[in-house]
Amino acid sequence: MKKIILIGGGGHCKSVIDVIEQEGKFRIVGIIDKKNLLGLKILGYPIIGTDTDITKLAKKYQNALITIGFVKNPYLRIKLFNLAKRAGFKFPFIVSPRAYVSKHSKLGFGTIVMHNAIVNANSSIGNNCIINSKALIEHDCQISSHSHISTNAIINGGVKVGPGCFIGSNVTTKHKINIKRKSFIKAGSLAK
Repeated sequence: MKKIILIGGGGHCKSVIDVIEQEGKFRIVGIIDKKNLLGLKILGYPIIGTDTDITKLAKKYQNALITIGFVKNPYLRIKLFNLAKRAGFKFPFIVSPRAYVSKHSKLGFGTIVMHNAIVNANSSIGNNCIINSKALIEHDCQISSHSHISTNAIINGGVKVGPGCFIGSNVTTKHKINIKRKSFIKAGSLAK
């Protein structure tokens, strides 16, 4: 089983741990988080370093995943992704065994598809994205890098989501719309 480092130890990290354990392709060796949390554990996995240790850890381990959620904006996720990429980490995509991803779709590096999410045919998901639990990405969609599609959101056919977007829980989009980069669509909205 390949080893993986998780970068960020908050609530999203716990959900990611559950998906990785169920997928069974990677063994989590540790988590990178804040200095004052070193030595603590999250769901049994140790916090083994901080952001300043990323370069050193990349020499020892090959794979990493950004496991902080989308906190107000995408900047921290993007910063950590770029830092870890420059350090030499590889970013596999992770798919819950309880999700469905069409063989006719594409997933980018470092993207996670959570439990009960669906990515339908001819859709593409960029790098470092979160397709959260029960999200639906319909046919012919393009989700750009560093975007978070929240729980139970419905992205209807042919929608293009720009880079760094946050689509809140229970959002429904009309089909074939373009959502501009770094948009924040609040929970329960209709995007048209």
